[in-house]
Amino acid sequence: MSECRPARWLVTLCLLISMTDATAQNPNAFPVQVQTDKGLIEGDYNTHTGIQTYFGVPFAKPPVGELRWQAPQPMDSWEGVKATKAFGPRPMQTLVFGDMKSRSAGVSEDCLYLNIWTPATRDDKDLPVLLYFYGGGNVAGDASEYRYDGESMAKKGIVTITANYRLNIFGYLAHPELSAETPYGGSGNYGAMDQVAAIRWVRDNIAAFGGDPNRITIAGESAGSIGVSTLMASPLSRDMIAGAIGESGASIHPTMGPVPLSEAEAQGKAFLDGAGVSSIAALRQLPTRDIYELYNASGRFGFPINVDGHFLPATLPEIFGAGQQADIPLLLGWNSAEIPGMAFMQGMPYTPENFQAKVREAYPERHAEVLALYPHTTDQDVEQSATDLASDRFIVYSTWKWFDLHRKNSDQPVYRYLYSKLRPPLKDQNLRPGLAGGTVQAESDAPAMPQPIGAPHACEIEYCMGNLHLVDDYAWTPEDFAVSETMQEFFANFIKKGDPNSLSLPNWSAAGGQDPNPPVMILDTRSTQTQARNDKRFLFHDSYYRE
Repeated sequence: MSECRPARWLVTLCLLISMTDATAQNPNAFPVQVQTDKGLIEGDYNTHTGIQTYFGVPFAKPPVGELRWQAPQPMDSWEGVKATKAFGPRPMQTLVFGDMKSRSAGVSEDCLYLNIWTPATRDDKDLPVLLYFYGGGNVAGDASEYRYDGESMAKKGIVTITANYRLNIFGYLAHPELSAETPYGGSGNYGAMDQVAAIRWVRDNIAAFGGDPNRITIAGESAGSIGVSTLMASPLSRDMIAGAIGESGASIHPTMGPVPLSEAEAQGKAFLDGAGVSSIAALRQLPTRDIYELYNASGRFGFPINVDGHFLPATLPEIFGAGQQADIPLLLGWNSAEIPGMAFMQGMPYTPENFQAKVREAYPERHAEVLALYPHTTDQDVEQSATDLASDRFIVYSTWKWFDLHRKNSDQPVYRYLYSKLRPPLKDQNLRPGLAGGTVQAESDAPAMPQPIGAPHACEIEYCMGNLHLVDDYAWTPEDFAVSETMQEFFANFIKKGDPNSLSLPNWSAAGGQDPNPPVMILDTRSTQTQARNDKRFLFHDSYYRE
């Protein structure tokens, strides 16, 4: 008996420590349970905020083993109560962007989890729903990041969800052998189908959390926005959504537009050949580490989405042009300096002569048209025009094209913004802004960034989600919080009623389908509506990219 006592004391001590840790994580909460279609889950009810949270809720089977590179599969039911009080693992990825600060439980192929913040009381029902998809180029990202936190939006009366989806080789690898496995003869797009599965789970379960399954607005930034554009187009998802918000990005050439299935398959085959892997069966047998290292060693930046005949039957211009997309209200826009002008100038100083040379190099047959559209008389002109041109080529044109397609091929309202608030300085002097959002160490080999002349890529996320207080990298000012309050209120209004307007905000008009100068909401320290001034640039690129 004496030999057993220490073990009993150890077990008791471990239990006490575990209970103390759990209490420390949620000192103001008590447990709450909700019945989902697969089983009972238990989250937390925060007595200080009134918000219930359910983190790490599984919405599909773990895509591991034989389920690697398959569409997400429905979960099996479970017995008992599943604890959903901690964020699940984030998808397999390496650190690509410095502004991604995760709260997840590690990195894993077993990553198909979502997170819910709900303000619903026991008598509430049919609340509007927001499902937000993170950015990261389809190679990185995590639904647990602070800037996507859903509590602030839940306080606006919205059931808010963030969801993971597979990335890079684990989410988008296509291959002839994989295509042979499917009834539709296609492959790839698994991360996109994870997004569909998340929408389906929300539709089927959100009423139990006080949400209305018929009022689901999907939203995202960068790759998340690109995902939203495809979800509007896909026959697998377009009938399940009531509204869409896109922040900087659409899956339209040259911004991560879908490639033909044959091209995606060829890329997948080339990867396996280069990695010395004989078949998909052999790849499925490899440990996660081997696949992770083989992918990283390849130097690839992910794999493209493709026209697989299932998730995407055609390109977005073809689908939207035929009016086959989700017929829903759309709010979208981009930032005033998505990427620095150095991305176009490639290190050359901002001078009129250098700008002319780079334009001739990029547009040998049409450089005169480009130079007429982008002023370049002075060095200051060149810095602005190089920034505009780099941003247009990077992500602005594709977002504009999405806007233009939907307003011309739908009877639903389309609202367009330009986010222009300059971000305050970084508090940590050892950091500096990175390319296309993010931060890098000041002593790193990354090129020094010029002083911003506008709002860079991804900087608006914490503003629109009301999460400046959770992102402590920057020296926020009262002006920043005021801009955040305005932007979040616009978004919340749109999620609730498909219209961003309210009496307390500047008027924001929808864009008419044939309006040559559609209205644009400038989101800045003083937000105001104006008419489009630069759409000739986008019309030029529209013709250029269709050549």
